[in-house]
Amino acid sequence: MADIEGVSFTQDSHLLSVKSKDYFWYSPLLTQTLSDKLGEVLVKPHDQAELVRVAAAAGRHQINLTVRGGGTGNYGQCVPLDGGVILDITGLNRVLSITPGEVNCEAGVLMMDLERAVRLDDCVTGGQELLMYPSTRDIATIGGFVGGGYGGAGSIRNGILKDPGNVTRIKVVTLEATPRVIDLVGADIQKVHHAFGTNGIMTELTLSLKPAVNWVHHIALFDGYADALQLCVAATDAVNRTVPIGGNNTPNEQLMDAFLITAVERRFASFYEKEFGPRFPANRDAVFSMIHPDYLARWRAMVAKYGGTETMAMTEAELTAAALPPAFECGWNHTTLMALRQDRSWTNLQTIHSWPLDVAQIEQQMQRWGDEVLMHHEFARDHNGPVVFGLPLVAYFDKDRLYEIIGEFEADGCVVLDNHVYTIEGGGMKTIDTAQIDFKIIADPHGLMNPGKTEGWRTDMAVLPTVVAA
Repeated sequence: MADIEGVSFTQDSHLLSVKSKDYFWYSPLLTQTLSDKLGEVLVKPHDQAELVRVAAAAGRHQINLTVRGGGTGNYGQCVPLDGGVILDITGLNRVLSITPGEVNCEAGVLMMDLERAVRLDDCVTGGQELLMYPSTRDIATIGGFVGGGYGGAGSIRNGILKDPGNVTRIKVVTLEATPRVIDLVGADIQKVHHAFGTNGIMTELTLSLKPAVNWVHHIALFDGYADALQLCVAATDAVNRTVPIGGNNTPNEQLMDAFLITAVERRFASFYEKEFGPRFPANRDAVFSMIHPDYLARWRAMVAKYGGTETMAMTEAELTAAALPPAFECGWNHTTLMALRQDRSWTNLQTIHSWPLDVAQIEQQMQRWGDEVLMHHEFARDHNGPVVFGLPLVAYFDKDRLYEIIGEFEADGCVVLDNHVYTIEGGGMKTIDTAQIDFKIIADPHGLMNPGKTEGWRTDMAVLPTVVAA
C-alpha cells in the first residue's frame, strides 16, 4: 500500500461486499453466478493525480482492477470476477467547464448533479440539458453510463449514446507501471464506449448539450394495450418528421417533441400503486411520457385520438413538491426495479422490435404467454431512425424456460439482447468488437482490467511485465 499512500482505501468486508455488486440481481442466473464475487481492496482517489498513482501501482504489481461508478448496471458490469482492486471513481466528480452546446466533466460525477449544473449555468439563457440519461439518473455516474449503458430517457429525441455527436471526447488513463493519458475524440470514443471498463480508465468526458426544456411529465391511460402502442407509434413518427412552416427558405417545424415515450400494460399497475394510485389503475394500460410544453396541446389531441385519458401532467418541480416520481423513473429498467422491489420472482428481457412496429404481433405474444410475460416498450431512435425496445417482465421458472421464451421472441423476428450473461459479446454485441480489443492491447497491455468481461481477449494477448533485477 506504500505506492498509494495518502489515497483513500479500505478492506472493510461490508464495504467490499456492497461495492463489488451492481444490480445483477435483476437476473436469477447472474445472481447465482456473481453473488460470491468480491474485490480485495476498495480504493477511492479524489483527483486524477491520485487515480494515476492507483493505475501505476496496479500495473507495477500486476493486480486486477475493476472500475466502479454508481453501480446501477444490471449485467454485472462492475463485478470483479477474480478479486483485485475495486476503483471507486465517484471521487472524480467535478464539472470542469460548460460552454454553449457542450460540457466537460470528470467521469465520477452523478448525472443528477451534472444535469443540475448545466441547467443552472448561465452561459446559455435558460440553461442547457443533457441529451439523455438512464432511469437511475439520480444515482448513476456519467462514466458508468457511457462505459456500460446504451440509451435511455432522451433517446426518442437524441438517439443512443454511440450516435455521432452525443459524446465527443473521452480521456483515458492506461493501466501500466507508467500510465499514459490518451484523448479519444469523435468516432474513436467507440473504442471505450460500452466496453465495461475493460480497456482503460475513463477520467474525463465531453458531452453535447441542448437548450433546457421544462418537460411535462405525463400519464395517459387506455382501454387496450394496442391503443397505447398505436399512440406511441404515431408520436414516434411525429418526433421524427418535420413540415415546412413557411416558404422555401424558412425552417421546418417538428411535428412532436418528446424526451420519453414509454408504454406499460395494465398488469404493471400494482407495482406503481403506491406512487400513483388512481393515476394508473389496474384496469387501464398506460403511456408515460415527457412532452415539450409547446407541444402539449398537440400531444393531448393525439392522446384523445387514440382513446386515451390524461391523469397527470406536471413538471419535475411540481412532481417533487407532490412527492411523485418523475416519468423517467416509470420507464426503461426502472420499471423492472419497481416490480422487483415487491416481488423477486420476476426477471426481465431486453428485445428490439422492427420498425414500423407490428402491434398485432405484440397482441399475439400477450395471448401466447399470458401471465408469464408482462409487456413494456420504450420508443427511441438511433442513427438509422425509429426503434422500439421491449423490456418485458418474465415470471422466472428456470433457465430452460427463460431461453425458450427468448427463442420464441427471436422466432418472431425480435432481436434479444441477453441481459442474463455478463460478457459484452454475450449480451448486446453478439460479435467481438475488434477495435475495442485492439485498444485494450494499448491501454491494458497486461489484461488486468475487469478480466472475464470480454470474450475477445485471450490470455496470450497479454504483455508479460518487465522484471527488474533487485
